[in-house]
Amino acid sequence: SQRNQAAIKAWETNQPVVEQKAEEAGQTLVFGDEAGFSLRSAVVSTYAPTGQTPVLEVPLTYDRLSVMGALANTGELLTTTQAHPVKGPDLVRFLKHVLTHIPGDSLFIWDGLPAHRSQPVKDFLATPAANRLTLLQLPAYAPDLNPQEGLWRYLKYVELANVCSPDLPQLRLELRRAIQRVRSHLDVLFGCLRQVHYSVANSITG
Repeated sequence: SQRNQAAIKAWETNQPVVEQKAEEAGQTLVFGDEAGFSLRSAVVSTYAPTGQTPVLEVPLTYDRLSVMGALANTGELLTTTQAHPVKGPDLVRFLKHVLTHIPGDSLFIWDGLPAHRSQPVKDFLATPAANRLTLLQLPAYAPDLNPQEGLWRYLKYVELANVCSPDLPQLRLELRRAIQRVRSHLDVLFGCLRQVHYSVANSITG
């Protein structure tokens, strides 16, 4: 009910222009987002003998990992994981991580999370270290416009489907392994981009 359909339509209409301008400026498109991974497993259907319904045993706790992710149209997937909610200083460290691993200029697209507009982020953007970075905000309540959202879903409901971790260290290990597996599957990464009608960088597809 809080989606602004007019803003979403305007974004979809202007998206090819944004992509073309980024290409002309030599900018790498990077899509950022945050997600929580809980000790409670993502449950999906599976095969089992008749009358023997599988049972998942997980801790009854709200403990979770916060993950910051960035998916580039050149196929890079960058993440950082922590055991506390994402705040401004964490985002600054992550943006520096992105700039370290993606050469040249980047157009970084993410949503309107309040932490994205926090003072630490504003202070960082005012420094020379952020000269290669341009930020662009998606319309509110429109996760379907961000390919990183598709990647979160793939990690939770494919790579980590029915995975039960007894504690956060084990969950962190399982998550790290899952991310490593996904990094080797460019078809999945590019599929997330194409799902929201973004093209893949020529340097990768050629």
